[in-house]
Amino acid sequence: MARTGPRGRRRRRVLPGATHRLEELRLAATEERVDADLRLGRGAELVTELTTLVAEHPLRERLVGALMRALSQAGRPAEALTVYERTRQTLADQLGADPSPELSTVHTAVLRGQIDLRPRWSSKRLRGPDGLRLLPRDAAATVASADGGRFALPGARCDSRSNARYGPAADVTVELRGAGPASRQVNAICMPETFPAQRLLVCEVLTPAGNWSPYPPHKHDDERAGESVLEEIYYFQIRREAGVRGEGGVGFQRVYGPGIDVLAEVRDGDVVLVPHGWHGPSMAVPGYDMYYLNVMAGPSPQRSWTISLDPDHAWIRDGWAGQRMDPRLPMTGGSQP
Repeated sequence: MARTGPRGRRRRRVLPGATHRLEELRLAATEERVDADLRLGRGAELVTELTTLVAEHPLRERLVGALMRALSQAGRPAEALTVYERTRQTLADQLGADPSPELSTVHTAVLRGQIDLRPRWSSKRLRGPDGLRLLPRDAAATVASADGGRFALPGARCDSRSNARYGPAADVTVELRGAGPASRQVNAICMPETFPAQRLLVCEVLTPAGNWSPYPPHKHDDERAGESVLEEIYYFQIRREAGVRGEGGVGFQRVYGPGIDVLAEVRDGDVVLVPHGWHGPSMAVPGYDMYYLNVMAGPSPQRSWTISLDPDHAWIRDGWAGQRMDPRLPMTGGSQP
């Protein structure tokens, strides 16, 4: 509707529907700009702005997801999970609905330390690493990536040839284990309860700076009730903790028992072999987070991860009931080890 005002100028009154459309366009443009900034790793700079936007639009899930990603990039994954839980409750109370698949994808990425995968809201799948592929014996495969990458190729002896299998990243079980300074995150990639294989067992362990894991020490070198025989390989990566200056971080790995006594300094890219004996703790020094990839296999007729704890240190678990999980877990944000 238009009217003639002073000096013949036309005055326009914006109708309510047009106002709503303009606001929607403004928010959509903001979301696109925020998404571009998150792709550049500028999450820490966006937290304040996104916190305000989410407070104004608590049911706008794309903004909620952006805030979760920004908090994770800023090294604040616990707050990102709190934002998700608050939004989930708001959706249930006000709309009787669950979070959208897109927001659930962000939640899963935060839990698994994969927030750098940057889910696209126009797509139903998560971009980036897409799971585990198990190749049969005597098979050949080509691994390629247009953008480069880091690939783990573990293997183990097998008695027969099985079919190739694929496991999506969304099916990987993420567990928080231990308590207090023995807290760690375990990603059960190819374990008996998560992925079928003949002998191979694979998991990732992420340990915050200053923590010990696994602790108390354990072993798996006797075939008996409650223990299986497994050789093990540790592949380490060391990441500087957020806010810490300097490079060249280290950690330490202990392996001991009859015929073996090792206390090894480990740096980024190092490997430690555990043929037998008690092992642990893997020690993350203050200022540097520790990641290790565990690959295990053995001759046991049943594929299982069953262990014995060192009786000299097993009592430590008794105190876990009074301790909280390390608030830095799950470990996310920045470049994941």
